[in-house]
Amino acid sequence: MCRHLAYLGPPVTLGSLLHDPPYGLLRQSWAPRDMRGGGTINADGFGVGWYPDGTDPVRYRRAQPMWSDTTLPELAAVTSAGAVLAAVRSATVGMPLHETAAAPFAEGRWLFSHNGVVRGWPDSLVPLAAGLPVRDLLTLEVPTDSAVLWALVRHRLRAGETLGEAVAGTVARVTAAAPGSRLNLLLTDGSTVAASVAGHALSVRQRPGSVVLASEPFDDDPDWRAVPEGRLVLATAAGLDVRELTTV
Repeated sequence: MCRHLAYLGPPVTLGSLLHDPPYGLLRQSWAPRDMRGGGTINADGFGVGWYPDGTDPVRYRRAQPMWSDTTLPELAAVTSAGAVLAAVRSATVGMPLHETAAAPFAEGRWLFSHNGVVRGWPDSLVPLAAGLPVRDLLTLEVPTDSAVLWALVRHRLRAGETLGEAVAGTVARVTAAAPGSRLNLLLTDGSTVAASVAGHALSVRQRPGSVVLASEPFDDDPDWRAVPEGRLVLATAAGLDVRELTTV
């Protein structure tokens, strides 16, 4: 499994989310506290996307472990943003190891991450992938379950669905096609985050004017709250809405 997080609120440095917390994504890359469902470390790449004021997101992705990247600490210490999505990767056996396989995936204002695995890959997703535009399939960044999930979510977004509708609809269809899959998704446009809790953990820390959603808490702050299984979280810096995953 992978680890991911999203932040919305006043601008903070990337380092305050990735490196500074005692159990931040840096530590989770080599010593995660909750790797249910497989894997022991998250050493197969990482990525971080952030929103400079008034622009589409910028991404920094690598195929190497986060702990071995010597550029990121300096970049993260001086880069601030009010919206961030980041992830560390634990690749499923047989999946390619390349920076294009590391979340966040992106298009326009959207950033996307998947923590989990699609059971029966790739055969289980063939019927759903057949409904995508051929061009989308031909231009996938990488042949992984997460990349196809992103293509399915993106197709819904392009059709006019909200972030929550795109996440919940994709989880519902993939669950039906590939029972037992772990489908914790994070999707943001820089103003709202939609997250699914489907097979793995998700915690939320909400404070006045800010919110963090993370696979596991990055510190021992008592404000962290675990989100129950089978929930859809819709978050902005101003508020939080947690509902049944099947209800959008």
